[in-house]
Amino acid sequence: MSYNSTVRKPEQWEDLPNGCALQQAVADKLADWWPRVFGYHLLKFGPLSAEISSMASPVAHHFSLCSAPNASLMGDFCHLPLQNGVIDAVVMSLLLEFEADPYRILREIDRVLIAGGYLFIVGFNPLSPVFLGKLWPKYQDDLPWCGRFFMPSRVRDWLGLLGYQVVSDERLIYHPLIGELNSGRFLQHTLASWLPSAGSLYLIVARKLESPLTPIRDKRKVRQPNWATAPTAGRTGHLSEPTK
Repeated sequence: MSYNSTVRKPEQWEDLPNGCALQQAVADKLADWWPRVFGYHLLKFGPLSAEISSMASPVAHHFSLCSAPNASLMGDFCHLPLQNGVIDAVVMSLLLEFEADPYRILREIDRVLIAGGYLFIVGFNPLSPVFLGKLWPKYQDDLPWCGRFFMPSRVRDWLGLLGYQVVSDERLIYHPLIGELNSGRFLQHTLASWLPSAGSLYLIVARKLESPLTPIRDKRKVRQPNWATAPTAGRTGHLSEPTK
């Protein structure tokens, strides 16, 4: 199925159902990671990431890239106006679901990220209650269900191809986002306890390896030596006993 490039895209958290609660949940989860990220430049990729606070990170310079008028930089996500290997960390929130070529975006982020740099990806998990909106015609054309939901395993595969090590894969919000987030608390706690992988949002944290891992080649089969046939190997019959 081809992707419709005219699909609606969230420009702020309020464009999503329960958007403020989603923003707070993502911010709280990222707050645990900020003290571990060091360097000079932290890039908030996309309009939703631009609204996430990262002041707890010791990185010196924090800036955003999106089409919003208050963004630090404006540019094409597939052609970043940045030099190679100048960014220490990238945060990307709910962006891949609404872009035509998500893998190309990841490749462009890889170009500007330094070796050892952090990449934080927040996305919608299709194996979760939030997928119910895609099955209900009433919501299929609304945000976020008009976008494409990628399996976290697929995103990890993309990162593996680019030479990244996934250091964490967490889940947030066990709710379909239809209705108030405070409803169904018991069901949310039950899912979080018994199906922890069924969170409606995922947070994948990956680091760019200095030397991408390459598969080890299969060992070559040892060539068997061509044994020469012994002169007596083809003889048949029995040896006669010596006569007395």
